[in-house]
Amino acid sequence: MANVAFLGLGVMGYPMAGHLAQAGHNVSVYNRTITKAEQWIEQYSECDGVELFAAPTPAGAVADADVVFACVGADKDVAEVCVGDEGAFAAMKSGSIFVDHTTASAECARSMASAAAKHNIGFVDAPVSGGEAGAVNGALTVMCGGEPRYFDAVEPIINAYAKSIKLLGEVGSGQQTKMVNQICIAGVVQGLAEALHFAMEAGLDANAVVDVISKGAAQSWQMDNRAVTMIDGSFDFGFAVDWMRKDLDIVLNEAKSLGVSLPVTALVDQFYGDVQNMGGNRNDTSSLIRRFRG
Repeated sequence: MANVAFLGLGVMGYPMAGHLAQAGHNVSVYNRTITKAEQWIEQYSECDGVELFAAPTPAGAVADADVVFACVGADKDVAEVCVGDEGAFAAMKSGSIFVDHTTASAECARSMASAAAKHNIGFVDAPVSGGEAGAVNGALTVMCGGEPRYFDAVEPIINAYAKSIKLLGEVGSGQQTKMVNQICIAGVVQGLAEALHFAMEAGLDANAVVDVISKGAAQSWQMDNRAVTMIDGSFDFGFAVDWMRKDLDIVLNEAKSLGVSLPVTALVDQFYGDVQNMGGNRNDTSSLIRRFRG
């Protein structure tokens, strides 16, 4: 078992760090709000044979870690925990590895990897998909970019909270793969929202319609997991609109830099802006149907 650190105990990071402790690793944690870190220590203190520690700074959490994980908000937050005042890189051991689970830009990943290399630290960008439920259940999909030797070293540890983990290429490839994931989600959720709205306006039993079409080519994860709640007008089931818009901004900026046109994604991003204007900032991504149903 390893000595690890986890930086960022939000909706995703809190249970992910918990799985590491339950897998028998010694875990040091850092969170911007120290009370959250202390709560985490209390919750997982009964894990047998492990040492747990809450640090007031990223640097304080990582000194003895073989692998450091982070799951924070955006590019600026990644930079802060890595190279900011009391950042992790200056305090990490030579030869240790930093794994960033934040959904950030590919350029951020490359920049942080370059900064890590100056300290003889390995770097893997490893954004995740699966939402809060995936984190809680230890069933996340992890998309990685980095050198194979670093990936091979961290894969057995990441398996504590992953159902699928794959190396896609050099640093930045994980983030670009997550962008592909978000492009797919945006289009599918919009299509599902339009379809359900059409069904209800046509006077059909929308739940019965979903039961039928989910057995055929229209089936998707979003249909299986969100159609019923979309019909019911319930939108408290995970990934928030604010975070989706952050991700789509990353996607659209990357597409611009690559000279790639993403007309549907750009349109759905605007639709999520409409949901924000309706007060749906913290609604989950399936709330696109609110534009039709209110």
